[in-house]
Amino acid sequence: MNTSHLSLSELPLAFQEQMQAQLGADFPEFGAALTQPAPVSIRVNPQKPALETSGLEQVPWCSDGFYLPERPSFTLDPLFQSGAYYVQEASSMLLAEALKQTVNLNRPLRVLDLCAAPGGKSTLLVSALSDDSLLICNEVIRSRVSVLRENLEKWGRPNVVVSNHDPEELDKLAGFFDVVLVDAPCSGEGLFRKDPDAMQEWSEANVALCSARQKRILAAAAPLLDEGGILLYSTCTYNDAENTDNVRFLAQNGFRNRSLNLPADWNIVEKKTDGAVGYQCYPHRVRGEGFFISVFQKTAFTASVKLDARTFRSIRALRPRETAAAAKWLKKPSDFSFWEKPNGDVMALPKILEKTFLFLDVALRNKGFGLEIGQFKGQDFIPSHALALSTAINPNLPAVTLSKEDALRYFKKENIAFDEPVKGWLLAQYNGLNLGWMKGVGNRVNNYLPKDWRIRMDIKEYV
Repeated sequence: MNTSHLSLSELPLAFQEQMQAQLGADFPEFGAALTQPAPVSIRVNPQKPALETSGLEQVPWCSDGFYLPERPSFTLDPLFQSGAYYVQEASSMLLAEALKQTVNLNRPLRVLDLCAAPGGKSTLLVSALSDDSLLICNEVIRSRVSVLRENLEKWGRPNVVVSNHDPEELDKLAGFFDVVLVDAPCSGEGLFRKDPDAMQEWSEANVALCSARQKRILAAAAPLLDEGGILLYSTCTYNDAENTDNVRFLAQNGFRNRSLNLPADWNIVEKKTDGAVGYQCYPHRVRGEGFFISVFQKTAFTASVKLDARTFRSIRALRPRETAAAAKWLKKPSDFSFWEKPNGDVMALPKILEKTFLFLDVALRNKGFGLEIGQFKGQDFIPSHALALSTAINPNLPAVTLSKEDALRYFKKENIAFDEPVKGWLLAQYNGLNLGWMKGVGNRVNNYLPKDWRIRMDIKEYV
């Protein structure tokens, strides 16, 4: 059950004064909302429709978003572990409506999520995009890249790049993108109810630091957009120094603000400054946390980068015999080309994006891209966990359906016993979704779940 122990007395005094000035007579209602349990919401993966959502209340601004009546143990849900849904705060799903109103999602797009970890908005973006679109998910903090990659692998789409660069290091991609999302690192005021520890890091000095950092990120993001491209700027805070001040900054530096048409009964507040507008979610007005978003269209010209896939690259195309061995693992192998990285990882690249991927192999230093499908070990091919979770996998590969108890034992990286001997590679499945690989060897079945993905919780009360 989701509970909250936040009391108003715990809020920093300067924050209380700030919100009183911002909300006026609404402040008591805002304060009362912070003492209530935070709503629990998820967003389903439209390409892995395994979760039963009938009877759940839909998030008004996101067709894939739903509220749960209480907070379950997500870690011990095999559907969560296999990418059927993502646990995401409802207010931040407003991104879906902003995209729908300002971006033509029916055409191929190049999209950048500049501050992407842990991946909630990245998975929302890739669900909204067509299969022939490209999404680059960038995270500057190296320690956060692994969780970003894990969440994207669970989501299962092959048209994704994960990169680890400071925004200024992406200058080779000037004019490259049609859409850039800057979900900026912020003071986190909107998460105080959900994460009371965030209050311990809050200070007026930190707010000023965050605002300056956000301007630096926005200044680096601006040249990356093609003329006419869309920039979405969002935070999980209320502070005008971080929100409306940066809206004003963009409006004065080569961007035209784009307004949204939001129904009045959504109770989302318009915040206007110098002819530009942003949209603020407050917990006393919506079933969600604090979230701010504003949308801009680039008016300035930036010379687009020229694609040249012939430049030196670090990957090699597979030989015909290798390609034949790798291709049988995919549903539509003719849609992909096959490549090997220096470390031996084999990747499948969507042919429709191949030229772009090969350019990015040169343009980005720290990246992972395409669908990793496995490695050759002598005459054998060892399939990857990412392949098991991919929506591009061959659906006719050998598989075995597990009970919930055995599925949880699989995620604890225990070996599963079967009544009959099994041989070779098997997909472990639950409720129609792939969980990962097992391999029958003689009288035992080995569990190939990656060690880092193993759950450590006790499962006895959940089976």
